[in-house]
Amino acid sequence: MRQKELDELLTGILDENPTASDINFTVGKPMQVEVDGLLRQVCKNFGINTLTPFHTETIAMNLVGGDIRGIRQLLNSGSCDISYHLPGRARFRVNIFSQRGTYSIAMRQLPTRILTVDELGLPAVLKKVADEKRGIVFVTGATGSGKTTTLASILNEINSRYPYHVVTLEDPVEFVHPQLKATFNQRELGLDFDTFANGLRAALRQAPKVILVGEMRDRETVEIGLSAAETGHLVLTTLHTTDAGQAVNRIVGMFELDEERLIRIRLADSMKWIISQRLLPKVSGGRVPALEIMGSSLRVQEAIMNGEAEGKTFYEMMEQSEHQGWTTFDANISKLYQRGRVSEETALAFANRRAVVKRNIDRIKSSRGEKTTDIEGLKMDQEYRRTMG
Repeated sequence: MRQKELDELLTGILDENPTASDINFTVGKPMQVEVDGLLRQVCKNFGINTLTPFHTETIAMNLVGGDIRGIRQLLNSGSCDISYHLPGRARFRVNIFSQRGTYSIAMRQLPTRILTVDELGLPAVLKKVADEKRGIVFVTGATGSGKTTTLASILNEINSRYPYHVVTLEDPVEFVHPQLKATFNQRELGLDFDTFANGLRAALRQAPKVILVGEMRDRETVEIGLSAAETGHLVLTTLHTTDAGQAVNRIVGMFELDEERLIRIRLADSMKWIISQRLLPKVSGGRVPALEIMGSSLRVQEAIMNGEAEGKTFYEMMEQSEHQGWTTFDANISKLYQRGRVSEETALAFANRRAVVKRNIDRIKSSRGEKTTDIEGLKMDQEYRRTMG
């Protein structure tokens, strides 16, 4: 397979599945795409029912091309992250990895247009993030939950409103931002800098107002990120945690016990927003984002510095600050159910506290005049009644 044939194959896959989020090549399986979180076979007429080691290695080498860093990383560490551009059609974030002596490939399709907060259906409070002048903002969630897309929409908000210098550090560059009001310099790991810590350290000498760090992977990066936030920069970054509380614990857990008090004080002062995200299957097909949003307040700062306590949990603070646009996952999921975006089964499956979401659903059903229980038509057993009498 040559480069031209690979591009024709990818084009055919996208033509057949225009809503595909990922393309998967695994030995022993057919070519597959992921649509709405589920894998399905693709391009059956291409004549490849089962991929062989030769197929996946050939595809991998064509994707890597002349990227010496990618080839070296693949050979030395068993996997590599690269980007791939399908001319006139799409861009991909690609991970090639070895498994049992063969290569597998996962390709994430990247949107060619950056959607706004409104177009993504995200809460309007996220526009306030673009107004922050300093501090650090965490967007958290599992891989594939839409963190990068949400960050891109926030940067797009900045780009359309403020003449700032924005430096992004990414692995790889996913969304290419146009030069609007802001000035963007987008740097790619392995191509423009060697580690996030070094890239972030260098960014502080590049006079940015806003810095995007693709991921806070280690203690050194976190430490430099906090320093940047403390010195007047707005730092946007991601973490692989499921909610706001876990994000705080993850950051604190990167440091030694004797450093915990200091890091809690620094984090309390610098943290502006923690936005956690999950993608839920929609009733009508596709997926819809559910978010948990926590901003900064004196109570939040106290909980970060001293830890959560009874009556002083992040969950309770988000519940009590709904008027500020904050929300728990459970409240946001309940609203999605109320709007008919997700089913009751989905709402309960993705809830943090099922009892809370169940009560909300029953309240919504009751307001609509719907049944809130399947138990009906109960009668007293007359024979039992006479016996007991």
